[in-house]
Amino acid sequence: MLKMCDILDEKESILREKSQEVTFPISEERKQTVKDIIEFLTNSQIPELSEKYDLRPGMGLAAIQLGIKERFFVVVHEYDEGKFDNYVIFNPKLVSNSEEIIYVGEGEGCLSVNREVCGIVPRYARVTLEGYDEEGRHIRIRGREELAVAFQHELDHLDGILFTDKIDPKNPFKNKEKYREI
Repeated sequence: MLKMCDILDEKESILREKSQEVTFPISEERKQTVKDIIEFLTNSQIPELSEKYDLRPGMGLAAIQLGIKERFFVVVHEYDEGKFDNYVIFNPKLVSNSEEIIYVGEGEGCLSVNREVCGIVPRYARVTLEGYDEEGRHIRIRGREELAVAFQHELDHLDGILFTDKIDPKNPFKNKEKYREI
């Protein structure tokens, strides 16, 4: 099982590198990596398991956070208590977005950022991504609100961008009144 210590800290320079496109078919090892990430993220969002395995709750993980320089990420979204949807996207591309900008009121977090970070991270309220599933089939996925934020957060990782880069260091709550809080 994947452990917190397997996730790279923001100090690791590889997190600032751009990930490479994935070629298909993907290896059995990579398929296992995806299963491990799904298990980890699901367990991290179930309080009893999160406590038992000492996991920080997380909704998404990009391959680069495990030191794998490949363009894919996994998002496990709890849409109802104890009910999860898994999103696994290889070679994702943002193909459309809303004009409306939102931000997470309690602040964004990241499994690679092991410190408290205050400030607004502007994100599109709705996004559509295109990419491929594990079998190499073309997929198109839409996300709204927190799911849209998670998709954008993980997509940034694939380009070497951390959420902390999007917070204005001189004015962390800049333009707060222009955006909608979620």
